[in-house]
Amino acid sequence: MLPNRFSLAQQTEEKLKREKLRHGISPNILARELFFRSIEIGVTVDPSKEITPGKMMLEKTVWLGDLEKITEAVILGRYGKVDKNLAAKIWALHIQAAL
Repeated sequence: MLPNRFSLAQQTEEKLKREKLRHGISPNILARELFFRSIEIGVTVDPSKEITPGKMMLEKTVWLGDLEKITEAVILGRYGKVDKNLAAKIWALHIQAAL
């Protein structure tokens, strides 16, 4: 469902880079945690919201790791069948909402 390469919102990316300097946790690991935290607290994002894409374009396997199928299933369950780019935007908005 998600594209092979995608990025976070620029603002979110900058915050995750600062967190890496502060705590030593890489942005992709932190993004996984924040996505599921937003789901856990019941966040529903508005996919029509505009975001400025960040520069850190990574592979799906890097962003999601072993949680790839679960992440995609959660997005599918919450938002129904959406195209790849919209799914990536939903994922990025969930991470931004959890920061």
